[in-house]
Amino acid sequence: MTPHSHSRPFSCFVTGTDTEIGKTFVSCALLHAFAQNGARVVGMKPVAAGAAWREGAWRNEDVDALAAASSEKLPQSLTAPYVLRTPAAPHIAAALDDVHINPAHILRCYQQLRDQSDAVVVEGVGGFCVPLTDDFDTADLAQQLALPVILVVGLRLGCISQSLLTAQAIAARGLLLAGWVANTVDTDMAYVQDNIQALASRLPAPLLGHLPRFPQLSAALAAACLDFSKVTHV
Repeated sequence: MTPHSHSRPFSCFVTGTDTEIGKTFVSCALLHAFAQNGARVVGMKPVAAGAAWREGAWRNEDVDALAAASSEKLPQSLTAPYVLRTPAAPHIAAALDDVHINPAHILRCYQQLRDQSDAVVVEGVGGFCVPLTDDFDTADLAQQLALPVILVVGLRLGCISQSLLTAQAIAARGLLLAGWVANTVDTDMAYVQDNIQALASRLPAPLLGHLPRFPQLSAALAAACLDFSKVTHV
């Protein structure tokens, strides 16, 4: 597959069928592919839960990975406006950290990133409908950003139902599911290709590729497995 065959970079919202499913890995692959084409791209993680104090700041592994894969080195205050210390659901972590997540602030940060780049890859947190506040969730955020969605499907038992329900939730928000990626989570999963085929025949978006389990995470290797030219027009 040729990861650089898409004629232009595109901003998108990356979500997944669950947490720890490969959203950051796929987001970094997107950023790598676009940057290799000479585009000015930046990754954004609006809310990151789980951080350690390093080098005078609270650092999150996903945020750091996105920054490393981005061609534009912009302030973390924009790329990750809410880095929460506690590794828990965002609304719980925010309460424990005494932080109020303001959706309007996230949108302002996104717009500043958009003004300084050709494309922004926004990674969600957890699954598609994870609460961020008492009355605002990740699906609300995706809807307000109004970006096409890339769905990362974690290949394990139960992924078919999770994927189809997520696709329904995306459509219910009036958003375009522009493509999906099959990511190997359970290396012992039976009937992998049958599951992928079942999803390919049911999801209303193209399969961009199937990521194996790599010995070491590499955005470049992941990008080489994905074909972004298949993305539904955005």
